Amino acid sequence: LATNERSEQLVEGLLLLARSDNQIVERGPVDLAEVAGQAIDQVAAEAESRHVTFRGTRRPAVVQGNGVLLERIALNLVQNAVRYNIPQDGWVEVTTDVQHGQAVLVVSNTGPVVPAYEVENLFEPFRRLRTERTGSDKGVGLGLSIVRSVARAHGGHIYAQPREGGGLVMRVTLPI
Repeated sequence: LATNERSEQLVEGLLLLARSDNQIVERGPVDLAEVAGQAIDQVAAEAESRHVTFRGTRRPAVVQGNGVLLERIALNLVQNAVRYNIPQDGWVEVTTDVQHGQAVLVVSNTGPVVPAYEVENLFEPFRRLRTERTGSDKGVGLGLSIVRSVARAHGGHIYAQPREGGGLVMRVTLPI
């Protein structure tokens, strides 16, 4: 059953990645603050079991886009921030805002040190720091590829930056 579930996740991830490489035709108003809050709610039990707390201020940041795909951006980033964290007393900060005429979602976390030269590799399918992503209990290795693809399909971008002391800052900008 576990193997089938992972295969299902992989197929769903690949289909989502393929679909999101196209421009989004059907758009509606989506508040990044709402989708970020939903992502936190969905990951809350896992965060608690891993001793990770949430923080951050989510201000309204409404974009025109596909709600399901934008929810996937927030969920993938929040899940990764929880799963790739320190073993005790870690945190994930999730903020949304409008800055310089763009909607911004920022997900930061405590976690292992990430060398700056490795950051771009995190967005490649099936790649992970110093190892392949397949065979992990943390996912199928498509999360950040999907995030980048969905952001691009919405005319936006994702930027990743290592945090001093460990962890990452993931910043998604989308036109409003």
